[in-house]
Amino acid sequence: MNVPKSGYRVFSANSSAACTELAKKITEKYNDLILFLFAETRVDVKESVRGQTIFIIQTIPRDVNTAIMELLVMAYALKTSCAKNIIGVIPYFPYSKQCKMRKRGSIVCKLLASMLAKAGLTHIITMDLHQKEIQGFFSFPVDNLRASPFLIQYIQEEIPDYRNAIIVAKSPAAAKRAQSYAERLRLGLAVIHGEAQCSESDMADGRHSPPCVRNTTGHTGLELPLMMAKEKPPITVVGDVGGRIAIIVDDIIDDVGDFVAAAEILKERGAYKIYIMATHGLLSADAPRLIEESAIDEVVVTNTVPHEVQKLQCPKIKTVDVSMILAEAIRRIHNGESMAYLFRNITVDD
Repeated sequence: MNVPKSGYRVFSANSSAACTELAKKITEKYNDLILFLFAETRVDVKESVRGQTIFIIQTIPRDVNTAIMELLVMAYALKTSCAKNIIGVIPYFPYSKQCKMRKRGSIVCKLLASMLAKAGLTHIITMDLHQKEIQGFFSFPVDNLRASPFLIQYIQEEIPDYRNAIIVAKSPAAAKRAQSYAERLRLGLAVIHGEAQCSESDMADGRHSPPCVRNTTGHTGLELPLMMAKEKPPITVVGDVGGRIAIIVDDIIDDVGDFVAAAEILKERGAYKIYIMATHGLLSADAPRLIEESAIDEVVVTNTVPHEVQKLQCPKIKTVDVSMILAEAIRRIHNGESMAYLFRNITVDD
């Protein structure tokens, strides 16, 4: 194999066929893809990478921890082989929902960021982090790309009469993302309020971390005001969806129970078609069956996460390819060009 004169290589992890396929799409116009085979007993870099910039492409399949370990071993092998820069291309960053303290839990996202830095990564390219503040966990640069331009294009080209659609947030927490889509498409906005859900704002700040009751023999402490328990209102839809196409937008679709419940509510309120748009289609457990049996007409996700098996189980699941923006990010980073072009018209709230 001829070594690229440009002094950079693109490695693909071997955790799934989908990862290799995404890597080929990203690098098809460069013709310099090297498939890095992972084995538990021995890991070798077969060719010299000394002084080069290395990009590691790793998608996250169902076996999350194996994929993480593979990425760490690959990064460390390249680091000890004297690679100049090691840049991880991780379209879906795992454990991104565990970015806040939950009672006596751990902030796994912060731990993973520290592990990646220790293994030798110097930069990360990812897409639609669950919370933008996650970038602060890293000691090196993070480029958080957006999938919304591709999903918006899909809405405009693939949904007939999309001008009669309304963008829906399935909870108040998703309202900002939904508002961004609505403003770009010049459509109305609706919010489902009162839905039963595990609200991060209720449990994520660690205020319930100490035990509520302690057996003490001494001073009982000050009598502090008691925080009143929250009581969710009856489920309501803020906005008129009657006779409209409802498009629910979110960043991750994993356990689809909330989406199925939201679709039923929208059907009751008069929506005649229901679409779901999400960047990362984890679609775990019985998600394909639940989607197939639900009032949802179509679920559109990107190829940041492998979901070929789920698509075979449910024809309602569609895929949008985002390899183009990942390839452009790699090209710009290698050439030292500004990344601002990839974030044009992106605001702080997007």
